[in-house]
Amino acid sequence: MSNSHLYEKLVKRATLSAVLISIILIIIKLLTCWLTGSISLLASLLDSSIDLLASGLNFFLVRYALKPADDDHTFGHGKAESLAALAQSTFIIGSATIVLLSSVKSVISPSEIQVPLLGIIISIISTVITAFLVLYQKYVIKLTRSKAIEADMLHYSSDMLMNIAVIFALALSWYGVTYADAFFAFFIALYICYNAYQIAYNAIQDLLDRALPDSDNAKIAEIIATYPDVRGFHDLKTRQAGPLKFIQLHLELDDDMPLIQAHAIADSVEKRLSEEFSPATVIIHQDPISVVPIEMMQ
Repeated sequence: MSNSHLYEKLVKRATLSAVLISIILIIIKLLTCWLTGSISLLASLLDSSIDLLASGLNFFLVRYALKPADDDHTFGHGKAESLAALAQSTFIIGSATIVLLSSVKSVISPSEIQVPLLGIIISIISTVITAFLVLYQKYVIKLTRSKAIEADMLHYSSDMLMNIAVIFALALSWYGVTYADAFFAFFIALYICYNAYQIAYNAIQDLLDRALPDSDNAKIAEIIATYPDVRGFHDLKTRQAGPLKFIQLHLELDDDMPLIQAHAIADSVEKRLSEEFSPATVIIHQDPISVVPIEMMQ
């Protein structure tokens, strides 16, 4: 199976899994929140509801991002992934704001939590379910480096930590610590905002064509260095849109090298880089070594 086909298969499964698990969590949290009246459990319910909206958006945008290039989008549709991540950060900030307001209201007018043991049990179940999803998403990210799945994983990780915090809040409330529920909800919301900032920042950087990591650029230099006829390279430009990486550079070759030989070397470098960073679009310009100083001054 090619890298592009594996990428498509994994990200589609990951987005579908996130939607299905969000629906399950919402159902069990809604019933438990209604029975217990816990404000921190309400915060967790709201977060799961936002998760469903964000994952649903992810579900459609990831599939759009996987569409091949066409006449109107000659570089493909990969940036739809970054748009999905940016949209998710907006949803997450919205849910955090609701939780913050609810926690403040609860501090001003605290109410007794009913059946806290039920809330604890459900929160443990939710934590286990979410943990399995996060582990699967980490596996997918390791193989695909998908920005949309990474954003999904970040807020499901937050959801998992929220469930753990809810367990502590309900346990303390059970022993008469009245404000524990509201205080936990407040700090949970702040943590959600922090994650939303990370997601938004990374998505914006990708939309602004941030270069590939330094490790990737070093690998490019390492591959070029294996060609004895190549005197060097310059003007390396890299970026990524969804799964597709774009690599552009100028190869420095001897002035008297025949054009057909220079073309063969450039084709070979393109092929190796495309295989190493698959899927990738590689564009190489060939420069005579004597013109390099002039180009570098421009």
